[in-house]
Amino acid sequence: MFSTRSSSLRLVAAGALALSAALGSGATHAADANAALPQPHHLAVDAHSATAAQIVLTARRYAAFWNTGDETYAQAALSPEFIDRTLPEGRPQGPSGPLAASKGFRAAVPDLTAEIDDMVVSGDRASVHLHFRGHFTGQFQNVKGAGQTVDFQAFDLYRVKNGRIVENWHLEDNLTLLKQLGVVKS
Repeated sequence: MFSTRSSSLRLVAAGALALSAALGSGATHAADANAALPQPHHLAVDAHSATAAQIVLTARRYAAFWNTGDETYAQAALSPEFIDRTLPEGRPQGPSGPLAASKGFRAAVPDLTAEIDDMVVSGDRASVHLHFRGHFTGQFQNVKGAGQTVDFQAFDLYRVKNGRIVENWHLEDNLTLLKQLGVVKS
């Protein structure tokens, strides 16, 4: 195992050409697009994982989707056979599920950002600790935001195959989020 921020830079550099192909255009665009991906604050990678760089890149693409709402990142990260193993009630299965969730949540929190606090890669899996922030200025269910701060965390576990997430298990700190939105009283 190795762990450092510079290690993540070395790993991701190996995936720059894959990012260029996924987002379309030349190597300069790949470097620019790669710089736009959230960088893990802490990264631990199994040194024996032959696909570690590809898995890190895939997880960063998916985090970029949550950070920006740009569906291009989700399309690059999610397999057409994507399965959400902790599918919330009412959310469609497959890649359309996260797209719908992001769109709905961004209606409530338009300035939503996501950071990768921690990422651990081993074999074909990545565990990712995400930190979300923003301001509730939109609408959630029947509650209208008043600009209050949103700050909550989530944990995802991805299984990656051929550079795409094929399975995801996730837990969000929904109680904290719902309290911040004013949907649940403290």
